[in-house]
Amino acid sequence: MPSIYNTFDNQNLIERIEKLTADAQPNWGKMSVDQMLSHCQAPIDVAFGDLKLKSNFLFLLLGKMIKGKMLKAKYFGKNSPTAKDFIRTGHYDFEQTKADLIKKVKTFAAEGTNSIKVHKHPFFGNMTTEEWDNLQWKHLNHHLYQFGV
Repeated sequence: MPSIYNTFDNQNLIERIEKLTADAQPNWGKMSVDQMLSHCQAPIDVAFGDLKLKSNFLFLLLGKMIKGKMLKAKYFGKNSPTAKDFIRTGHYDFEQTKADLIKKVKTFAAEGTNSIKVHKHPFFGNMTTEEWDNLQWKHLNHHLYQFGV
């Protein structure tokens, strides 16, 4: 599986992000392209320790069961549920939001596993840097595919 820490794989993600245009339409789902770019930053912000989400016992219990399935899956399914803190309903400056996402993605390649500052995910519980890698790459790939890049 590709790795978000790997320079080549990381650059591939960035090239796909760069292909997005402000008028890109999703192949499924309700998000606009600017909302998707903002949405994709939220899980990265969690991993970097910049977004703190509250968790509770029920979510952690459920999350631990789901985590294994997500890690084993080759891809995320269409219209998968998302955390309410990751839902975007407003509109965002396309170019700025795109640049912000690219900068965050580059951090994974520049800092490698040191980019991960949180080892207890608010929903999935304890996670290794390899598990963060797996989920971050799949999440970005999922949404880039959603928008045809």
